[in-house]
Amino acid sequence: MMKQATDMYIHLKGIRLYAYHGVLPQENRVGTQYTIDLRLKTDFTLAAETDRLEGTINYADVFNAVKEEMRIPSQLLEHVAWRIAQRLLDDFQTISEINIALYKQNPPMGADCSQVGVEATYIR
Repeated sequence: MMKQATDMYIHLKGIRLYAYHGVLPQENRVGTQYTIDLRLKTDFTLAAETDRLEGTINYADVFNAVKEEMRIPSQLLEHVAWRIAQRLLDDFQTISEINIALYKQNPPMGADCSQVGVEATYIR
């Protein structure tokens, strides 16, 4: 008999969304591409054993929540990441921990840099 899994995660990697975040006025007008990686800690034992969606988190619902939060312009990526984490913890009660990485593609900083970003882990 297999032992119970000790840690279970749902991953959404490389979510690409166009949004209007930034300190510079140009960033809020023109916008740019963002990439988001999520790791959601949850117990999906029931789904694993029964093959039923009710025992896990629907990642399409997670994507839609992230998309809605990305539509709200903010100056700082730190704030956007915090808002996304807060929204997911509010909407999905079975998430116990969220690791989020949020990257701005081609940042306007006068340097050859493909992306800049932030990463944080939030625990319920």
